[in-house]
Amino acid sequence: MTYPTETLTDSNIWATTLDLTNLRYNLLDLFSQLAYQEGDFVLASGLRSSYYVNKMQVTLHPQGALAVGRLLFPLLPEDTQAVAGLTMGADPIVTAVSIVSVYENRPIPALIIRKEAKGYGTRAYIEGPNLPEGAKIVVLEDVVTTGQSALKAVERLQAAGYTVNQVIALVDRHQGGGELYQSAGLNFEALFSIQEIQERFRQLANS
Repeated sequence: MTYPTETLTDSNIWATTLDLTNLRYNLLDLFSQLAYQEGDFVLASGLRSSYYVNKMQVTLHPQGALAVGRLLFPLLPEDTQAVAGLTMGADPIVTAVSIVSVYENRPIPALIIRKEAKGYGTRAYIEGPNLPEGAKIVVLEDVVTTGQSALKAVERLQAAGYTVNQVIALVDRHQGGGELYQSAGLNFEALFSIQEIQERFRQLANS
């Protein structure tokens, strides 16, 4: 479904509202209308699925990106020194949170973790500002299935000398990711469960 930006500009709730509960409902509608699809899909994990969440339809949407940043920022511990995620799904998410952090007078840089070290220059796995050793970083993820993508980001950051204790996702498919993070000693939370998105998808389809 195409969801034109113009239909969302009647209200400035996305940018100015202090009611994050309503903002969350608005973002849920975006996920349900733009990102959620039913069919026969093969996921990045290799698993087959009867549904797919095309998260980039939301995280690269202007109001969607803003809402993602505004809703994830308050979930960060006070001592967070950076947010990071595995390219490319997490790229717009960490960027959105970092930008929102400036407006909240608590600037937090963003780091992007490459899947493979780049083959030129510094040959780095991690792109972004250099941080002090032991810096506390929260890993952000778009959709969690098995949890392997975010765990790879955590391992890269820890190997670089940073401290990572938490993963925050936009959507949890409840297919083992949360359990994987727990076994690795990581705290985990998600903004939405897949069940919430599916329920809202059906409500909108029947309205």
